[in-house]
Amino acid sequence: MRAKMIFVLALVMGAITTVLFFQYMKQLSADKNEQMVTVVAAREDIKENEQISRGMLQLVQIPKKGLPPNAVYHLSELEGMIATSDIKKGEVLLKHRVRSWNDETTVVSRKVREGFRAVSVGVNFVQSVSNLIEPEDKVDVIFSETIKLPNNQIKVETKQLLSGVRVLAVGRKIAESLQQKEPHADYNSVTLELKPEDAVLLINASERGHIQLTLHTKVISSDEAK
Repeated sequence: MRAKMIFVLALVMGAITTVLFFQYMKQLSADKNEQMVTVVAAREDIKENEQISRGMLQLVQIPKKGLPPNAVYHLSELEGMIATSDIKKGEVLLKHRVRSWNDETTVVSRKVREGFRAVSVGVNFVQSVSNLIEPEDKVDVIFSETIKLPNNQIKVETKQLLSGVRVLAVGRKIAESLQQKEPHADYNSVTLELKPEDAVLLINASERGHIQLTLHTKVISSDEAK
């Protein structure tokens, strides 16, 4: 009786093992035959507001099951577009992570990031660094105020009001010049991208005293690149 019981259990275990084996092989075959899709990914790191060239891109294959809904399938769709945020090497490109150059040159509201505001401040030739500030530059805002002291003396106080502010536009120009031969146009206002509370601070300061802009470098040092 006991031998018969062991025999039956052996048959049951054998059947279970066979079923599990066939399920494993079926899953393995499905994985091998899983449909792959070719999409565009970054060949190198792409920085925010950088214009994308074909050499920055590559085609990669990913499982269709994990395909992002806004993936891009053709290199030509992204050539000449502008990155809306930093894109890491190997990252699959999504349509909402880029914008067209036409958007950059026609509608300033499309450049303003969520949570920020566009605010303009009047500038003269000196305040605007000799009209050399361009859209997408970074500037510091320096504020000087004349204060009358009780003894009728005058004191000038100067401080850095804001730092690393993104320039959205100069005058009515909202895109950086790509060609050096493009004729220069003078301007008397600069539009900055600021948090709402910083916009209030800037407007108040411009009414109280004197605003000066200082220009950041666009050159990336080797240490920063690392």
